[in-house]
Amino acid sequence: QLQASGGGLVQPGGSLRLSCAASGSGFRNYAMGWYRQAPGKQRGLVASISPGGSTIYADTVKGRFTVSRDNAENTVYVQMDSLKPEDTAVYYCNAARVLGISRYVYWGQGTLVTVSS
Repeated sequence: QLQASGGGLVQPGGSLRLSCAASGSGFRNYAMGWYRQAPGKQRGLVASISPGGSTIYADTVKGRFTVSRDNAENTVYVQMDSLKPEDTAVYYCNAARVLGISRYVYWGQGTLVTVSS
């Protein structure tokens, strides 16, 4: 189970940090990702971090967002700086793992981020 938190209302140029706490075992073996979905748009990848710590970012957030993970706390974070109105969306965390021929994917509930003055 994934529990996301940290969303809210922030002014343009501001910062927020989202957290996603995972329950259960094996967190360190999962790739963790943050996705977002704005009204009328498809859900898309924001950032992801592999079990080994490699990161991937959407072009629209590179240099502004930083994804990290704390395996001891079973938590993944995304630090969002220099926020823009176009970052407004519901943000979802995701856990994914391939084990043999099986693929395991879990989604958390969304947390709303609103960037507005």
